[in-house]
Amino acid sequence: MNDPIRGEARGTAPVPLSVLDLATVGEGFTATDALKASVELAGLAERKGFTRYWVAEHHSMPGVASSSPAVILAHLAAHTERVRLGSGGVMLPNHAPLVIAEQFGTLEALAPGRVDLGLGRAPGTDGATAAALRRTERLREGAEDFPQQLAELTRFLDDDFPDGHRYARIHAVPGKVQGEKQGRPPIWLLGSSGFSAQLAGQLGLPFAFAHHFSAANTIPALELYRETFRPSSVLDAPYALIGASALAAEDEKEARRQVLTGALSMLRLRTGRPGLVPTPEEAEAYPFSSAEREFVESWLANVTYGTPSAVREGLDALVKRTGADELMLTAQAHSPSARVRSYELISEAYDL
Repeated sequence: MNDPIRGEARGTAPVPLSVLDLATVGEGFTATDALKASVELAGLAERKGFTRYWVAEHHSMPGVASSSPAVILAHLAAHTERVRLGSGGVMLPNHAPLVIAEQFGTLEALAPGRVDLGLGRAPGTDGATAAALRRTERLREGAEDFPQQLAELTRFLDDDFPDGHRYARIHAVPGKVQGEKQGRPPIWLLGSSGFSAQLAGQLGLPFAFAHHFSAANTIPALELYRETFRPSSVLDAPYALIGASALAAEDEKEARRQVLTGALSMLRLRTGRPGLVPTPEEAEAYPFSSAEREFVESWLANVTYGTPSAVREGLDALVKRTGADELMLTAQAHSPSARVRSYELISEAYDL
């Protein structure tokens, strides 16, 4: 099997290509439709040579059906055989570290050697929902405790709390306590600012940056990661993946119609009106104010969309500009078929 961290570039892609799935739900569709499309898309990713297939944790968002990454990943593990599966990511402050160690130990038992554990410190939702998840109003404290939570989770995964520690006799099962044949998922740190970039560098862990919604911070965060990187038992050199929003269609007009639905969905989310992803017709007819139009165009400036060749050209330029070691593509579109077709067209453009 390939190195679990460093993917292998396929076809004519300059770096390995992977998939980030938000399991988006469009108007007229259901969560069942979205998750069926995820199974179809994971199978496509495996057949076409994408390196990883990650799902993201979001809460209280009607248009996103990926609130439970571990559940979705277990389902995808049953429908795939080779593609790496992982979280992009699990929001660690929302959960007890032991629970995550048990969930991903179970996933590792179900799909040995092909599970990634990507971790973030943001809530993946609004403050009220985060408080409901964590049963506390002290949300800032949860983010500040992230390094400690990460260290605890790592100890549970490795089953190596020192003698005398209060958790020394507690074991994450399934996990390493059952023998070396039970491996453990590699940890990735996710971020959209410099905090996780620096922490990943100091710990010698692979780093995944959310370029798809924090593009202005991409290069500074990657530079910080590389500057602070210390070789570890995991990596001897930095490894940076970036999430990129990309959508391909047979023609540019159709691609624009599809990505506009995602932009309007994001506008509604940012203004406290989350809902299902609107149809292309609704997005085209929406009466944008000048401020809303400015937001949408700014958002779309960070989306690579168009014909397959145009998307390839844009993604290649992004790799060159950032020096990313891997691209993880996310496609926001109204219909499940448009999402799946986009990845198919991109794979053909790169001859994966």
